[in-house]
Parts: sequence; structure tokens; C-alpha cells
Amino acid sequence: MRIGLLTEGGYPYATGESRLWCDRLVRGLAPHEFDLYALSRTAREEAGGHVVLPPHVRRVRTAPLWAPEDDGRTHGRRDRRRFAGHFRSLAHGICAEPDAPGPDATGFAAAPGGVLPGALPQAVGDFAEGLYGLAELARERGGLHAALRSELAVRTLESACRAPGVRRGVSAATVPDYLAFVDQLERALRPLSLDWYGDDALGAADLCHAASGGSAALPGLLAKRFFGTPLLVTEYGVQLRAHYLSAGDAPLSAPVRALLAAFQGRLAAEVYRQAALLTPGNTHARRWQERCGADRARIRTVYPGMESARFTEVGEDEESGDPATLVWVGRVEPAKDLIALLHAFAEVRKAQPEVRLRIIAAPVREPGAETYLAHCRSLAAQLFPDEAAGAHDVGENPVTFEEIGGPEAPTLADAYAAGAVVVLSSVVEGFPISLVEAMFCARATVSTDVGAVVEVIGGTGLVVPPRNPRALADSCLALLRDPERRYRLGAAARARALELFTVEQNIAAFRGIYLELLSRSPVRRRAADGIPFGHPAESHVPGILAGRPVSAAGRAGDPDA
Repeated sequence: MRIGLLTEGGYPYATGESRLWCDRLVRGLAPHEFDLYALSRTAREEAGGHVVLPPHVRRVRTAPLWAPEDDGRTHGRRDRRRFAGHFRSLAHGICAEPDAPGPDATGFAAAPGGVLPGALPQAVGDFAEGLYGLAELARERGGLHAALRSELAVRTLESACRAPGVRRGVSAATVPDYLAFVDQLERALRPLSLDWYGDDALGAADLCHAASGGSAALPGLLAKRFFGTPLLVTEYGVQLRAHYLSAGDAPLSAPVRALLAAFQGRLAAEVYRQAALLTPGNTHARRWQERCGADRARIRTVYPGMESARFTEVGEDEESGDPATLVWVGRVEPAKDLIALLHAFAEVRKAQPEVRLRIIAAPVREPGAETYLAHCRSLAAQLFPDEAAGAHDVGENPVTFEEIGGPEAPTLADAYAAGAVVVLSSVVEGFPISLVEAMFCARATVSTDVGAVVEVIGGTGLVVPPRNPRALADSCLALLRDPERRYRLGAAARARALELFTVEQNIAAFRGIYLELLSRSPVRRRAADGIPFGHPAESHVPGILAGRPVSAAGRAGDPDA
């Protein structure tokens, strides 16, 4: 089977959030061929180079979302009219509420009316029509870079923002807001103008697998549109949620943020509507997808796969870990709420003065992390002055700030082995990777109830409300005072992690999903032309077993359809 793997800001680059799991997936499914289609977000990411790729990766095609990509083409009068019509539909779909009436053939708003059962709301349909219309124009004529930044695009957007029934905050947009938004929109829609949509590129793929939603899934949408290729979308972190969380930090006006949020919401809904299957990494992500209109029948949770072997020695050592030490491991950022952790530790010290807290941070930090870390160090110094056992001894703070790879914690496993209880104090969390690593190490945990924490823990650790230092302290004290309970919870946590969160279970799940999706689609290549038994027998049977009639499933120019 030939898989078109679609990524944004990750694999095959040496950095990025999707790098590790994509690399494990590709290496674990060696019988299949992979073509990689990667969108890069920054020049630094491209400068970091690619990871070493296995031999069954046939090709790698990349495109930047951060740099200007002008193909030098402009549109004639007929193509400009065509662009104007498609962009008008797209702009209305972005600006209007989901049930708002759309423009009629004259360009004015049609009379309000109900949506027929099973039909798309007008604004949603307009967004899809505009998106695919622009994609077809770019495929045939190019020139979208100049067109999307043109005066025509700005005027069309202005008309859409001033039409009746627009979203709250959009009508207040001004000309600078329109210019800022079309700049962001052109970057987000850049995949429409790529040369990836030929019979020798995505047209040759049996399946498109997007490693995230958003712009990464756009090529998959177009492959389905042009070639009927099924689309699989995996979201371990929901792109729409990530956009909402990061929007407040962007130096953009309120109307531009509203327009961008509306565009991302419409794009997410279209991706979920067109995907043959969605594989969220947890129930938290699944709920986001369902709220955006995803069909529950086409959602299947597949937990991320993580390497467990490096934690085996610590996990099987019943004596490891200082029974009077709490450990926190992760990236230093405000969402981790180390401030609440320090206040909770102050309460712990009042009850048990001998307890220590080790904060062990990952060496790669997010922008602004140094400032936040300095604030945490300052607070720790105020709450816990250096203590000395005697008049002639050197004072020592009960809170230490360390780094993975340092002398006290040379490896990640050593970090978790440092204490008997691992604490997670986050106020925002997606899939808690550090929690799973602690479970592999058979550590008892105290966590805040955010993101997928409860789903991951499954009763093998203590969970408290976020931003509640008192509850966090009480749970930590309960485990510090009860060694037998710590051992039982740690053993249960390790057994749960080995059952649900290993690389092996992740690869096995996707192996079955690939074959299942291919069985519903027409055959594009014979097994003899590539990999023996690359296609299941069901994919050669017309009619019901193939998932749909041949007349509806066939593709132009495909002799096997």
C-alpha cells in the first residue's frame, strides 16, 4: 500500500511535535510505502534538517508556510471573475453564522429559511464551495498568491464582513484588519497552490494520512476531491484548540482574531466531514471533534505510542525512589502552574518538614520560559529559605530546579526514579506524556483534573481540581504517609501503561485501520506491482464488499476501478 503522510511543523524535520510518533509509525509499518508531504512553519525548522528516513520512504516533498511563495502568475479577466466568485463564497462562509443565509446569484443575501434535513447550513456549504473552487483554479491557472493579496480580495472580504448576519466582532473590522487577515489566509491556504496534485504524487497514493488537522489536512482534502483518495486524520493535539489557546498571544486585533478563529473552525469542520476516519489520541480530543460536527461513527480513539523499554529498569525496581521526595518533570511554562505546586509544597512542608521537591525540566524550553522559571525560583526562595542542620552547616533549599541531562538526572528515567511520588500541576493539558512516563516507571501520581488526565490515569493515581494547592498538598501527603498504597498504585499504573500506551499497540491499531480503509476503496495498483498482499481481498470485490458500487467508486483513468 502507498501512504501519503501529511505533516505540518514536524516529521520529517528534526524538530516538531509530530516527529517522534510519525517516525515510529513509518518504521513500524515497513511493508507499506510512504510518500511524505511536509509543511514547515519556520526557517529554523528547515535549517535543522531531516531525520534519517527508512528505505521504504519513497519521496519527500516539502513546502514552507512561513516564506512568500509567489509563482509569478496573474489572472486574466475571466479568471479574476472566477476567483471573485469563489472567494466571495469562502469569505461569506467564514464571516457568517452557520445558519445564516448565503448570497444568491446577484450577490445579495437570500431570504432566511430553514435548512433541509441532511443538508449543510448555507454558510458551511459556501465555505466548502469557495475552498474547492479556489483549489481547482490554482491547479489549472496558479496565481493564488497574488489574487489572495489583491485589492479584489480585500474588497470582497470587506463586503462579507459588513453583510447581515455576520459573526460577533467581525463587523468591526477595518482596512488594516482586512489586510492582516488576507495575509494570514494566504499562508493557511498555500497548500492549495502546491504541485502535489498530480497522478505521480498524491494521485498515486492509496491513502492519505494527515498527522494533524488544519493546513496539514488540506492536501488530503484535495486528494479526495481530485482523485477520490480516502483521508485518515490523526489528532493527538486538536489544531483548533491549539489555535484558540495561542490566539491571545498573537499581536493581532480582535476582528482579525475573530476571522482567523472562524476560518479555523470552518476548516476543521470540513476536514472532519470529509475524513473517512478520525483517530483522536484521547477522549478529550474526541469531544472537540464531535463539537465541531464530526460523525461519531467515524471516530476511533488511538492512544499515542510511547517507548517503554527505557523505563523498564526503574519500573521493575521496587526499592527505587526516595520516599520523602516529590518529583515534577516537564516543560517549564505557565500552563504547568508551578506556582500552585510551590504553594502546595509549602503546605506539605508544614506537615512533614523532611520532604523535598525536585523540579526537573526538559532542556528545550518554550519562548518566555526563562522568565517564568526565574519567577518560580524567586518564589521558591521566598517560601523556603535555605535551611541548615547545624550552626556550622551550609544551608540548603528543599526545592531544587534541575534539568534533564544534568548530573543529578542524566536520563528521563533517572528523573522519575528520584522520588516516590510524581506530581502534575497543570491548568491546561492535552495528552499528559509525562504522566504516562511516570506510569511506566511504576510511580504513584498526583495530578490535576485537566485534559485527558483522568482517562490516562484510570484510577491508578490521585486526581485533584486544578488551581487548588490545598487539595494538591493533601493528596501528596496521603501518598507520602502510606508506602503500601504508593506501591499498589504504582504497580497498577505500570500495568495500565504497558497495556494501552506502547508503540506496539499504536502501530497495530494503524496497521488494521490502513487495511480497513483500503478495503472500502477501489484498488489503484495490483499487489504484484508493489508489495505482496498489500491490498486485502475485499478491495477487489465490487459492490457491497468494496463499500460502495463500482460506478460511484471508480476513478477516471483507473483500469482497476
